[in-house]
Formats: sequence, C-alpha cells, structure tokens
Amino acid sequence: MADGLTVIENTENPFVARFAGFFETVYKKKIERIVADYPEKRSLNIDFKELEKFDFELADELIDQPDILLEAASEAIQGIDIPALEIEEFKPNIRFYNLPKDRNFLIKEISSSHLNKLIAVEGVVRQITDVMPKITVAFWECKRCGNTYRILQDSQQLVQPTMCECKHRDFKIVNEKSEFIDYQKIQIQEPLEKLKGSEQAAYVDIFVADDIVHQITAGDKTLFVGILRLTQSKSQGQSGKYSTVYGRYMEAVHLEETAREFEEVEITPEEEEEIKKLAKDPKIYDMLIQSVAPAIYGHESVKESVVLQMFGGVKKHLPNKQTIRGNIHILLVGDPSVGKSQILQAADHIAPKSIYFTGKAASGVGLTASAVKDDFGDGGWTLKAGALVLANGGVCMADELDKMDAEDRTALHEGMEQGTVSVAKAGIVTRFKADTSILAAANPKLGRFDPYSPFIDQVNLPPTLISRFDLFFMIRDVLDRTKDEALANHILRTHKAGETLSQYKQQGRAIEEETAKEISAIAAPIISPEILTKYISYARQRIFPIMSKEAIERISTFYVNLREQGKKEGGSYSATHRQLEGLVRLCEASARVRLSNEANEEDADRALRLLKVCLEDLVTDPETGKIDFDIITMGTTHTQQTNMKTLLHLVREKAKEMDMVPLQDVLLDAKDKGIDDEKARDLLKKLEDKGELYRPRHGFIKPTQKERQ
Repeated sequence: MADGLTVIENTENPFVARFAGFFETVYKKKIERIVADYPEKRSLNIDFKELEKFDFELADELIDQPDILLEAASEAIQGIDIPALEIEEFKPNIRFYNLPKDRNFLIKEISSSHLNKLIAVEGVVRQITDVMPKITVAFWECKRCGNTYRILQDSQQLVQPTMCECKHRDFKIVNEKSEFIDYQKIQIQEPLEKLKGSEQAAYVDIFVADDIVHQITAGDKTLFVGILRLTQSKSQGQSGKYSTVYGRYMEAVHLEETAREFEEVEITPEEEEEIKKLAKDPKIYDMLIQSVAPAIYGHESVKESVVLQMFGGVKKHLPNKQTIRGNIHILLVGDPSVGKSQILQAADHIAPKSIYFTGKAASGVGLTASAVKDDFGDGGWTLKAGALVLANGGVCMADELDKMDAEDRTALHEGMEQGTVSVAKAGIVTRFKADTSILAAANPKLGRFDPYSPFIDQVNLPPTLISRFDLFFMIRDVLDRTKDEALANHILRTHKAGETLSQYKQQGRAIEEETAKEISAIAAPIISPEILTKYISYARQRIFPIMSKEAIERISTFYVNLREQGKKEGGSYSATHRQLEGLVRLCEASARVRLSNEANEEDADRALRLLKVCLEDLVTDPETGKIDFDIITMGTTHTQQTNMKTLLHLVREKAKEMDMVPLQDVLLDAKDKGIDDEKARDLLKKLEDKGELYRPRHGFIKPTQKERQ
C-alpha cells in the first residue's frame, strides 16, 4: 500500500441505497438536527421497529449481518443531501435500539449461535474501567525505507502491514499520526431478580466506544445492544500456543440505563386481577403476615414490619435536587433459636431483588465497592461493585451483623441514610447509587438478653448505626408454659408435615387431598411466594401514595407528644426527626399494601403501633420507665448522662484540692446525690471509656481535664 493510502472495504454494498431511502423518508429531520450539533453530538439513535416497519427484510439482514449493514448505513448517511451540511467529514455513529423481544437474551442464554449477530443483553454493571484511548487507524512506518501505511483497526488485535515494498517486515507505529477514540471496558452480570434459587450469576465483558463512554457506573442496570465477538487466549503453561476454547465479548452499539427497582417482574393480566382481588380483602395484612416464614411461630409484629419494608415507602425528589429515602431499615436483635435467620431467608426468597450475606463473611469493600488491579483493566485499576450497590433498588439481608468488624460496618452508614456509596480508592473518586433497604439480624453480646440491663449495653453495635434503623425489635426467648406449649406444638406439626411430604415423595405416591390441605394449613403460606413477589412489584411500580390530612395529624400529634414528654423529663430526646420520617415511610408502605394512592389514618395507626412496640422494648429508661431515645442515639439514657455529669463535676472539684482523688470519697459523695454505689461505679467506668477520667493507680481516679473556671 502506498503512502497515505487508507484501507476501504467493498464500496459496492447492496444495502447502501436501501438505507439511503430509509434516511431520506424517515430520519432526515433527525439527521439535520445532528448536523447542527456535530461533532458535539455524534450519534444517530434509530428505533429498530421503525426500520422494520419501513423495510422488514433490511431489518432482518441487520440482525444477521450487522457489520455489513452498519457499514452500509454509515455510507448511506454521508450521501444524504442536507443544505446545512458544511462539515468536511460527517460520519456519525449509527446506533440501533429497541430490538424485538426474541433478540433480548439473558447472559446465560448467549451461545455460539449468536456470534457476529446483533443482540440485546441486560445486566448489572459489575466492573468498569477508566476511559482509555483505542486506536482506529494505525500509522505504520517502515524502519528500513521510511514508507508509511495507514491500516484500519477494526478488531481487538493490532493489525500491521504484512510486508513493505522494500521486502522487509520491520515496522514501527507512529502514534502522533494515528487516530484514536475513547474506549471503555465494562463487565455486567445477570440481574439478581432473574436468578433462580442458588443459581450463579453469569457475566460477560462489553466494550463501549466514542460518545457512549462514561454513561453508566458500577451497579447500574443497563440494556446493551451489540455484536457478539470472539477472543482467543493462549493456553496456560503453553507459551505461544492458543487454546481451542474461545472467550466472548460484546461490542456495544447502543446502551440505555433501565429501571432499578422491582420493575423487572413481568405481571400478566390474570395475575394483575388476582393481585387487585387480594388487595381488596379486609384480611390482607393478616394474610401477608402469615405468608412470611409460616414455619416460624409468632413474631407477628416483626413479620408485619418485614412486609411493609418490602412494599417500601415513596422516594421523594425535592426541587433543590435533594432526595428523601423511601427505604425502610429493620434490625432484629434476639436470643438464639428465635427464628431471626429464617425470617431473613424468607424475605430473601420473596423480595424480587435481594442479596443475603452474613456479617463474619462480609468486608467493607465487599458491601460497597472495591478497587482492583487485574487483567480486566489491562493492568489498570477498576472499580468492582459490592453487595449494597448490586442490590440497588432491592433489599439486603445482613445476618449476624454484630459479628462484622467495626471498621467494615461503618460502610453501611452512608448507604442506609443517603442511599449512596462514595468511593475514593487508587486515585478513583466516584459515588455509586445504593438505594437499598437493610434487614439485619444480630445477637446479644453474652448470647442471651439480660432483662435487667439496658438494650444498648447488650448489643455489639454502635449507637450511630442503630439509630439509622426505622424499626428495631428485641426478640426474647421468654419462659412461659402456655407459649412454650403452643411453640412446641407448632414446631412438631411442621416437622410432621415435612416428614409426610418426604415419605410420599420417596414412595412416588400422590398426596391425598385431605392430607395436602392439612399440610398447607400448617406450613404453607397463605399467599404463594410467586404471587407475593409480583404483588410487591406491582405495588412499587404503580402505587405512590400521598398522606391524607388525618394521617398527617395522627403522626404529628404522636411525634410532638413524644418530644414534649422528653422536655418534661429534663431535656431528653424521646424522639428525633428520623423517627418522624420512619413513620411516614411505614404509613406509605401500609397504603401500598392496599394498592391505595392515599395513606389514611388507619395506615398511620399501623405505623404508630409498630413504632410503639419498638420503643417500649428498646428505648424505655429502666430507671424512669419513660421513653428516652438518647439510649439509641448516644448509648446512654438521659438520666445516666445527668448522673455522669454530676460525677465528673465531683471528681474535677476534688482534683482542685488534691492530685489524685480517692475512689471511695467520690462514691460517698455520689450516694449523697442519690446515685448508689453500683451505678456510680458503672458510670465512672463509662467516663473512663470516654476518656474523661483515668486511674493513675488502684483506688484513685483523676480527670483528664480540670474544671473550667
């Protein structure tokens, strides 16, 4: 090839004229708009259905021979007569979207029959590289004679001239004269709601180029239209030899971000009618409660809260670009063997999109995002989405949260409150969306609850994290003969039902109708998990309730009264704005259960009742019997804070007269102030933990700072 010669494919493409007719007839106005903004806007997005309507044979050929057809379309658009076209080289990207449903595949369905075909694939972005330059036309120079060659680069492998006119093959590439475009490599995985059972998520690499780079981030659910390609790799341990097994990747033609909530579940008209019928049933709340972990006896308030969590509140977008989360977070803290994990697993099976993890097996980067350096990024750093990001728009089940390392647990804070995950790793600074509800379970520090100690002292979780939960339940294993008999009867009947099913299955016999009804009454949910999943999805797609005046008054009165109670108790915080917003979310979720676009006073009462159950168990001051939210937000009751201030003042006053203060003197003075010996010792220990006091030697204490004058 001579100097300056560019390789051009066969120009006698039979499809050029047909595309020219399509552009002249259907898309000429859109092309004129692109010309006006070119080269800032360099893509012409074409609805495949419009092409199919114009020329169905041409559309079919595009599916089967996308390389030839896309080249024909590119050539045809340059021949369109546009008066305003004063650009030397007008070569926009032709991008087709809205492919027929039979061309939309799950990642696991992609096979060798789809090679070099135009297909559509949807997935969650799992990993993404930074934008890199990709060479499109390489400028080669012969090292012997100086001849130059321009070679079109249309594959993933760099192509150089086979031989120079001087009969030598020694070339060097001149990057300054070569042509480049922006390029980005993305890895997507199967959407979680598409997986069945414990199925492993399949994944595929996708390459995007030019003006569609930087359009998505890790965790985004995206629909890609592209051409499936092959890549060949060398066999491990056999240098220079290639494997007979090829890898695959997809060359993106078009991409669009799709919905991130529970909207992917398809609902037939018959199922929609069944859902509407269920919503009108006056016992719908009881039916839903009995459909969550029916094998677990009792815990109705917990199950009701989990139901409301899956329906969720409404996410609000305010005019100043601020958002208020609609996700409901729930924490279950309980004695061993009370069914916490089973409730989490039941919710995991029902929620259309969910991720289940245990605290001991999770790390901070595993929950948020990690920066990794591997072959995927061609040796560079890439971001890999974690559980909160992948579950965006769904529910995260966090079992044994107390077993998680403290520094890793802090990763939950931002995700729970702001619905985002900020990352600053390996020089990459970005923010992911993590609009996820958290359903967490934890155990008491000493294995079982002590009924005489405050809740916060028995849980290995920081107050800053606990306060972010809308509802938190303390599930105790109480010794009660009546309850024990009912629980034993339920468990034994459940086991018997399981034994009966196993026996019939082993013997290959059909279950009699009467036996089947008996088993269903014991262990089967009232509403099947499949219908319940679609019920939740339907409500989250279609229902966006607004609170009625009566509901607002109920919630407002309750909140103000709680705050007033705290004021009377000497300035303690009986409630904060987080509880107020939590009540709103629960009220909206209750309305969604009924498929109602108005949240009424009954919904408000349901939200208030559930919050009261939590407050009575967890944030009641054992000394005063009053609700005190300082237990959660600060880790101590208002009474304890007041007594701690009194003790600290005593120690500091005595420290003015002596270097080290005898512990017994402080305890005697504390007794005069109404603080008994045991409480005083416990509060002094807390002051030590906070760094306000220290013990220079046994039996003496000393303040870290002296009393201010």
